[in-house]
Amino acid sequence: MINTSQRTSAPEIMDDFQMEGDHLRQTLDEIAGINQLLGGNRITVQGVRQLLQSIPRDKTVSIVDLGCGNGDMLRTLAKTFRQEGRQIQFTGIDANRFTIDHAIALSATYPEITYHCTDIFAEEFAASKYDIVLCTLTLHHFAEAEIINLLQLLRRNAGIGIVINDLHRSRMAYYLFCLFSFMWGLGTMAKEDGRISILRGFKRKELIALATSLNIVQYTLRWKWAYRYQWIISNL
Repeated sequence: MINTSQRTSAPEIMDDFQMEGDHLRQTLDEIAGINQLLGGNRITVQGVRQLLQSIPRDKTVSIVDLGCGNGDMLRTLAKTFRQEGRQIQFTGIDANRFTIDHAIALSATYPEITYHCTDIFAEEFAASKYDIVLCTLTLHHFAEAEIINLLQLLRRNAGIGIVINDLHRSRMAYYLFCLFSFMWGLGTMAKEDGRISILRGFKRKELIALATSLNIVQYTLRWKWAYRYQWIISNL
């Protein structure tokens, strides 16, 4: 039986920011496809809507997506809020140059989205200001000390709030993913990184402990299918 009592520190293949090529492109697109199929994107859209409830519709809002991958989450948001008449400027951040170039190519018809190849722990990003920041399947890539430092930074720099959409670490999630990845015919990288991602995910009590240690009191934390946590932090 797989042990999920503690977060694993095993690295994911995609954590190599110098990686490039067709294998990476395929994996990025497969991850985006899984999020669409299992409703993962909807969790982030719901979170953004919640934070925008008190914001006038005629106000231009800036949204930054950390670890944006192929940009699918930003394109989903752009399409959603175009239809609702919201004026939003989107920025995708990723530390892999190849990933950013792929996202740019896929987003050619979305002038409201820009992309930057940036290390979120670098001084350049630390000086950035934005209204809402997204962490969709990003937080689990970091060790606890890095997560604490990142959340402290985001709380200082996000004018409206933070939407975190990440994995619930559980045996059931692990074995269901193994079955799904076999049936769906996922590539080797997506299979291996997917399993490790779940083992680097979170228990509810761990996210509550993070909130307590950082004195975060204005937040909602909800379990969502498929084995995700939606953590919405308000900075207003």
